[in-house]
Amino acid sequence: MRFGFGRKMMRGLRTALSLLNPSAWKGVFGSPSYSGKSVTATNALTLSTVWACVRLVSGTISSLPLMVYQDGANDSRKIAKAHPLYGLLHDSPNADQTALDFWQFMCVSLELWGDAFARITRGRGGKIIALTPLRPEVVHARRVADGSIRYRYPDNGQTVDIGQDEMFHVRGFGGSPLGGLSTLAFGRHSFGLAMATDEAAAQMYKNGLRPSGVLTTQNNQTLKPDQRADIYKYVVEPFAGDNNGKPLVLEAGLTWQAIEMKADDAQMIESRHFSVEDGCRWFGVPPHMVGHTAGNTQLGSSIENQTLGWLMFGLRERLKRIEQAIAKQLLTAAERLTITVEFNLEGLLRADSAARSAFYAQMVQNGIMTRNEVRRLENLPPLSGGDDLTIQSNMIPAGKLGEITSTGSEAARRSMMDWLFPEGLPALKQKEDA
Repeated sequence: MRFGFGRKMMRGLRTALSLLNPSAWKGVFGSPSYSGKSVTATNALTLSTVWACVRLVSGTISSLPLMVYQDGANDSRKIAKAHPLYGLLHDSPNADQTALDFWQFMCVSLELWGDAFARITRGRGGKIIALTPLRPEVVHARRVADGSIRYRYPDNGQTVDIGQDEMFHVRGFGGSPLGGLSTLAFGRHSFGLAMATDEAAAQMYKNGLRPSGVLTTQNNQTLKPDQRADIYKYVVEPFAGDNNGKPLVLEAGLTWQAIEMKADDAQMIESRHFSVEDGCRWFGVPPHMVGHTAGNTQLGSSIENQTLGWLMFGLRERLKRIEQAIAKQLLTAAERLTITVEFNLEGLLRADSAARSAFYAQMVQNGIMTRNEVRRLENLPPLSGGDDLTIQSNMIPAGKLGEITSTGSEAARRSMMDWLFPEGLPALKQKEDA
């Protein structure tokens, strides 16, 4: 029984990982780099830069609310909670994951492999009832004779072969219908060099290749084995480890010379700094956003400007890529005319109370949002009269703006004059009374 299952599993792997599909083998075993290191997702994530960049991008996107909107009259729209996709995209795509877990997995797949896959499960009438993510390194996309794209991957010892209508495929940077470009594959030389540098630094300290100093004998005398053992026993060991820093007493012509950091050691530290910046370039993330602020000379008057630049130029592309994949693959042609799926970017303001309050103030004072709409976003109950649009001037209802300004202009002017000249201007008063 056990051997039968093993044969089935190997048969499925041979089908998915074949000589005709070398890219799948690279996903499992990694690609060699100039440094001799094979770069895979597992060892690449041991680099703090890769971990921080992938976590930043995937965590930011997955934490944004993904909303489904229904178009209405006069170019208005409202949240379509009754649509079948709303619960899947906004709350829980499958029985095991929350929406945040699902989208974080998909975003990690996009950042590392350049593709994100999820198996579509349909119910009665073709209605989508679940989206189950798949490991991108074992999924093979190919175009068949009829022009369609089919996907093949191993599952429990079997080879699954499905069409486009059963696979949700978000393509990364590159624009190819069969898949995006893998950051791991194209950046393997940079990541391999970073891993080799980290390993060299670790081996240097592990093996003690950089001692703190040197004990020398007078006239460079050669010590006998028992003399060398006595020096280690009575001089080296008592002043090492926890006893470091105690005064050292030397005799018999012994002298101590401290060893300072060599130029090649400083270059190794500089190389590790470069590895951080190089990794950030591959993921398009500003170094300060992953905790690297040394030598920050990028364009922009402040760290805040650099962060806003990343949100505009680095994050927007990723969001649009997911939104358009959803519209093309999960909505029907008829639904695309009235249904829109978008990330709610206002979710980024939840952690910044000052920016959130300034945004709300501008929206209310310019008659764009009502007070109750703002209170709804803050999970507060509605207020009586809070559904009227107001403008900044005296905060009057926008619908009564023309009426009040036309009939009340004279009264408003008189009130202003009385405030400016409480004792009155006789000549002006006589002219006004006349």
